[in-house]
Amino acid sequence: MAEIDANLELIPEPPHSIAQASVDDKGRLKLPAEFVAYLRAVDGIKVFITTVDFRQVRIYPLPVWKRNANLFDNAAENAAAAERVERVAKAFGGDAEVDGSGRVLLPASLREAMGLEKQAVMVDVHKGRINVVTKKVHDELMQVYKASLADDVAAMTKIGFK
Repeated sequence: MAEIDANLELIPEPPHSIAQASVDDKGRLKLPAEFVAYLRAVDGIKVFITTVDFRQVRIYPLPVWKRNANLFDNAAENAAAAERVERVAKAFGGDAEVDGSGRVLLPASLREAMGLEKQAVMVDVHKGRINVVTKKVHDELMQVYKASLADDVAAMTKIGFK
């Protein structure tokens, strides 16, 4: 089921799981079929790929990235922070297009900075973008998250998690 965001736009239903994908020796990420279908549904075959933390790749469908660009342009109180984030995103990012086989070429500067060639990665959808982390980073995050999971589930249950 799709949801409606704050701007009353229909957001297609994203995949609900974290899936494994791979980056080949040419730097192309092969997305699982359900992630390609999601991108097609959000008019996201053309994407902007970047990082802002050097642990996670962010693949933004262009409509989502354009919202970020608008945010950067109008971040009066946080103009300096917006400029820094935008500059890093642009320096390591690039426009790309998902091909007919569900592959997308990761920008060379990004691949080099994050060591992303010829390995398994984990992908998920969060806030309209596709996140990509190495298996190593995913495993590290799972260890950290497991340590507080009981408390986190209790906190979420208090606000309605079933």
